[in-house]
Formats: sequence, C-alpha cells, structure tokens
Amino acid sequence: MSHRDTPLTLLGDLTPAEFMAEYWQQKPLLIRGAMPEFLSPIEADELAGLACEEGVEARLVEENGPDGPWQVSHGPFDEATFERLPERNWSLLVQAVDHYVPSVAALLDEFDFLPRWRLDDIMLSYAPPGGSVGPHVDQYDVFLLQAAGRRRWQLGGKIADGAPIIDGVDLRILETFEVEADSDWVLEPGDMLYLPPGWAHHGVSETDECMTVSVGFRAPSADEAVTSYADYLGEQLPASLRYSDADMAPADVPGEIDDAALERMRRLMLETLDNPQQMSQWFGRVMTQPKYVDQLLPYDPPLDEAALTTQLEHTPLHSAPGSRFAWRRDGDAITLFADGDGYPCTPELAKRLCQGTLIYADVLQDFPDAAALLTQLVNVGSLNFPLDDAD
Repeated sequence: MSHRDTPLTLLGDLTPAEFMAEYWQQKPLLIRGAMPEFLSPIEADELAGLACEEGVEARLVEENGPDGPWQVSHGPFDEATFERLPERNWSLLVQAVDHYVPSVAALLDEFDFLPRWRLDDIMLSYAPPGGSVGPHVDQYDVFLLQAAGRRRWQLGGKIADGAPIIDGVDLRILETFEVEADSDWVLEPGDMLYLPPGWAHHGVSETDECMTVSVGFRAPSADEAVTSYADYLGEQLPASLRYSDADMAPADVPGEIDDAALERMRRLMLETLDNPQQMSQWFGRVMTQPKYVDQLLPYDPPLDEAALTTQLEHTPLHSAPGSRFAWRRDGDAITLFADGDGYPCTPELAKRLCQGTLIYADVLQDFPDAAALLTQLVNVGSLNFPLDDAD
C-alpha cells in the first residue's frame, strides 16, 4: 500500500488520495481528534514575546480599540501594549512561527501528502474570550488546528468575488455573513478544520488561552503570475526579437490597425510565452522564493569546498529557517530550486536535499557532485551549520 492510500488520523481516517479527490479545493472538512492528545508547541507568553521582536510579522486586532472598531496594529509590540488590553475581544496573530520555533516547523511533516513547495507558513493566533478577526474569506487553502482552549467556527459557504466588505477598517470583514446549516462547531485541542479558498468563515474564542495553528498554502494570483513570468522571460529575450510584418500588404487606410497586425503581435507573444522549459524554470524559482528574504544569512566569509568538507565532518547541515527547496526534471536535465534560484543537480541528490532532514558528511561519499553544490547553498544562506559552529 502506497503512502497516498494509507488512512490518516489527521484526515479523519481518509486516505490522502480520498481527501484530495473529495475535499481539496472543493469543500470544508471538520476532523475531530486530527491530532489526539495534542499539546501546543508554544506557550502564549512565547508567542507574545515573538510579536515583540524586530522582523517578526505580527498583528493585534481589537474589536473595540482605542482608535475605533476593528483596530489593527502591527508589531513589533512592547509589554505596555499587552498590559493595556481588555480581558476579551482581541486577537494576536503572528505569521511564520515555523521560521522561529522548530517544534512548530515540525508540524509541517504531518502534511507531507502535499508538495512542500505549496506550503506557505504556519500562523499562530492567540485570543481571550470573544477574540476574533471578523467573518472573512481567504483566497488560499488552510488547515485550522486547535492548539489550546476552544474556538467556535461558523461557515458561511463559498463567496463570490467582490462580496461587499466593511469600509473604513484594515480588515476584509464581510458586510453580511449567514451561517450555513450544520456548519457551526466548537473545536477542542487536536481538532482541525480544513477550508478551501473562497469559503466564508468566522472564528471566535470561547476560552482564555485560546490558540489556533493556521497552516496556509501559497497560491499566486493570475495577475502576479503573469507579471512575474513576463519579467522573468524579459530578462532573457534578445533585443532582436521584435514585432515583424514582412507579409504586410499596402495600407488602404493609413491610420487603421487591421486584424493582420493584431494577429502578428498575438503570435509573437504566445510563441514567446509558450516555452515549457522556461515555464518550469520560472515556476520552480517563484514557488521557492522565501517569505522573508532577509532571513537568509550568507556565510561570511564564504566557504570553499575544502572548508565545507572539513566542517561537515564535525557537524551536519540543515535547511535555514524559512528556506524552500524543490526540484524539477526537464528531459535529462534536473534543476534543484532553492530560495528562488536554480542549480543543476542529479535526481538522487535533489531528492535528498528536498527531504528537509539533517545533511551529514556521508552525502559527500554518496554523491560525488555534492561538495560544490552544498558549498554554494551554504554561502547563499539556504543551508546552515548550527550557529555555534558557524560563528
């Protein structure tokens, strides 16, 4: 039996194949006891501490803030901010907690039935009773795992683009929200709710110390993808590739743009864009771009292969926090994608590096081409030695 055909408690005893066929991007799924006896990998005080650090993306949502309803403040915060908060009706949201807390990052392994490059980050939210961010819609898939306390979730069905939202607040809260029948649940620790894109939902804390883990997935919008791919191609196209009209007939009306001219331009653009190999190179790069580029710390001074080999004999390498790896085969060529760049590689080494496990010295014996690639990845910051060894 393959991994995709093995029932998972995480998915309510569905197999990954059944979940993907029946629910993924189609309809919500409530899973009671998805992670039995689950304990939150982080305490509320630790989450608040993260929200006080420079460079950490954090938001505070107050339903009745000092400056108005549904007030949104952005971190870093300080102790005075938390001391002034009321006993209810506010939420703290911290993005990419998996980049800072290894025990949170380890949760991603539970979702290995999905491509790792599709994952975006893990957000954690904390709220006292009544804490909420209002009824809203997300344009990406999300798994909402209850980590501590209880949260009530209500669903309002799939919402069309352009649904009215409340004006004047820094949140996309729906103007109207009607709860669907049989879509009103209270989640306990270990329970999980899957939501596909476009599904209206509203979560409200029912207890003190309510914490929810949100495992989100990146999905570039069409406008982002078209612009990004055009920019990627534009950097490589020769200046000599231009609109041409050697087959043009004499103009009957000098100012008119005729159908033939438009067809020539359409062919030029489509033939330029329709390049599967360039598409795969662009896609691998864009889907492995790190969420926060400044988290990648280049090795200083840079290592050479001999120094890397020596150091790897004493301590293993690991992926940098927030680093992203994927690989792609185009004919006989294999590309390893790491943090928005592409590197020629062998399939076996690419698979090994994409596993996300520690890399020991034996990789140099197993893969003779590994030293040069590992040196590059360490020097750009995609792979790290433990800090004590890198200092």
